[in-house]
Amino acid sequence: MYKLLMKIFFLLLYISIAYGQHDPSGYSGEENREIKSLSNEEIQGYLAGHGMGFAKAAELNHYPGPMHVLELKAKLNLSKAQIDQTENIYNEMHKKTVRLGKLLVEKEKFLDDLFLNKSIAASELQASISEISKVRGEIRLAHLTAHLKMKELLKPEQINHYDKLRGYTAGSQKHDD
Repeated sequence: MYKLLMKIFFLLLYISIAYGQHDPSGYSGEENREIKSLSNEEIQGYLAGHGMGFAKAAELNHYPGPMHVLELKAKLNLSKAQIDQTENIYNEMHKKTVRLGKLLVEKEKFLDDLFLNKSIAASELQASISEISKVRGEIRLAHLTAHLKMKELLKPEQINHYDKLRGYTAGSQKHDD
């Protein structure tokens, strides 16, 4: 009986200690970020014009991305004209998304600074969030537009082969170039 009481006592002690400890937030450590709402990887991705999942709706629905098409140009048997047009589509998209990515990072930094300096008002918050959302939408539009143009440029059999090389069809192997 004594052993049972001791087990119960230690179990209750363990439970009270466990519940008494404060679990840190999932944000713990992020308070030291330059821009609290963006990781360093996200900042670098925006500044470099990377896709960052913005065109997933297109990519996974048979609308190839220009960068990946260029990576796979030999395997897709692209013509010289297709390569040139794909490079133009990519360069146009990349130039736009780099410019917009820089703007987005600046706007996120501005918002972060308003909170940091405790100088934000509700109207300022509304305006800042609207601007950030607009730029984020423009970035996504630029990426999706490039995928739309690629769908028009490539032949159906090239798109099917692209999907296989990227691992989007049953039984296909993902391309690792």
